This record gives sequence, C-alpha cells and structure tokens, in this order.
Amino acid sequence: MDVAEAQCAILGLLGQVSAEALPKVIHWMKHSSDIEELTTSNNDVILQSIAEDLRSFLPLEAMVSTENQAIQAIENLEQPTLHVDAFLYDDDTIDSLCKEGKMSRDYCLSCGSRKTAPLEFLSHSFSPVELKYLFQHALPDLAGKTLVDVGSRLGAVLYAGYVYSSASRLCGVEMNAEFCDLQQKIIQKYQFADRIQVYHSDVCSQKSLLQDADVVVLNNVFEYFLNKKEQIKAWTFLNENIRKKGSLVVTVPSLKESLEKLQMNIKLDQWVEEIELDSDVYLGEDTDQQALSDIHLYAIR
Repeated sequence: MDVAEAQCAILGLLGQVSAEALPKVIHWMKHSSDIEELTTSNNDVILQSIAEDLRSFLPLEAMVSTENQAIQAIENLEQPTLHVDAFLYDDDTIDSLCKEGKMSRDYCLSCGSRKTAPLEFLSHSFSPVELKYLFQHALPDLAGKTLVDVGSRLGAVLYAGYVYSSASRLCGVEMNAEFCDLQQKIIQKYQFADRIQVYHSDVCSQKSLLQDADVVVLNNVFEYFLNKKEQIKAWTFLNENIRKKGSLVVTVPSLKESLEKLQMNIKLDQWVEEIELDSDVYLGEDTDQQALSDIHLYAIR
C-alpha cells in the first residue's frame, strides 16, 4: 500500500466514525503511544542501546580534553553555546538532566540574579531521527556501496548505516585517537566489524578511500576542528578527490554555506548537482523538520 492508498484507507475509516467521537479519535492518533510504536523498530532500539553505552564513557558535554581547538571555538562564539551531542541526548533526556540539575537550557545574564536567557545548543552528530531520515528517505539503496563518514567522531553515522542500510562498507575517518578507540569498542561489542572500518587519520591522507566512495558524509566537519587555512586545504582536497561520477555527498550545512565562509572559489555547478530532498516526513515525536531540512544531498557531475 503506497502513501495515496493509505491516505484513502484512513479517510475511509475516519468517515465511518461518528461526529461526536471523531475529535477523540484524531487526538488519539496524534498522541497515542500505540501509534508511536509503529514508527519504532528493533534497529531503533539498537541505536538507543549504543547511545546509552557511549554516554557511560563520556562526560556530559560529550567532548574530550584532546579537542582543545573545538572547545576553544565553542567558548569564543558570540552566543553562549553548549555542546550537546544529538545522537546521545534527545529532548526527553535533556529535560530529565535539567530537572536533576545536571544540565541547564539557560545561562545567567547577570551572575547571582534570576535574569537568564536560553543557551544555544550545538551538536557535531546527527540525531537518531536525522540518521533514520538519512538512510531510509534521503539516500537510495546502498547495497554493494561504500560510505565514508569524514570526521566520524562517535561513529553514529556508521552504526546507523549498519542497521538501516545494506552498504557493504562503512568507513569512518577520525583524527582523534580517543574517539577511534571508542568507536572500536562499540564495533566489537555489537559485532559490526564485518562492514565497519575506522581509520585514525587526517582525511587528506585518504585519497583512494575518497576516490572509491559511493557516498561521502560531511556533517559540520571542519569548522570547529581546523583553522581557516587547514579548512581550505581540506575542502580543496575533497574537491579534487570526490570525483566519481554519480557518487553522493551529504552535508550539513550546505556546500555553498561552508565554502562561502572560507571565501573559496570552488565552482559548485561544475562539481555537484544538488538533489532536492523532502523533509516533510514523520519519524516519531522527536521529528524536527527544520533539522531535516538542514541536510543537503549532492550528486557528483
């Protein structure tokens, strides 16, 4: 049954409900846990379990001491900002932590007073909902394909690719040794090693990996981790080596936004063609259409 057929069937059933009962039925459809369970799979549960494991290894902000440059960059932002890893902490978990006094959504405008303002939240990871959208709605069938996640960090894209797709190879490239070790622990525990590989490496030393990739994921990849000169070098390297015709590139933010910040003259219309994505999908109560619309997909020309 496709979308149009499902809509007709549901409207047919609702048409049989009495006028008095109809508002209650619609309310039930919007808020019932029974409906919510229809969008939850065993693969979702596996990712939730991985997130719980990772939280036990990391401080609350999910950043490690060796990320000096990223920590400094966040501290220097004009708007006070807290790093909250979207893969590890959904809104319900954040609310619970706030109630326990372990986290706050606000910062004090005047120390010692009740004058507060909301903190900006920043994540270097996709949320579980964004990952589900990426693999089940944005990307095509990846059977026999190789996906490379540049700056794989905690490995969220790799784990989601394992449970939500048939990609034959899922490769993470990560410069931070602590995160590489953490990814290996998860890969071993969940027996993902048959399809997932993690390279402790600068992406600029992975020429052949990029050239062979069918999908390359670039999620907030360089801005907080490299200085401007290093970012320009990395983007130039990507532009020169992601050239396999028809291969796909996933980015947050858009390529245009990333390159304009660096004032680079890469001719995007000669390199990629953007593929329009439909972010108007429901993937559970945590679905954030704005976050989904921030995901961009390109095909190499």
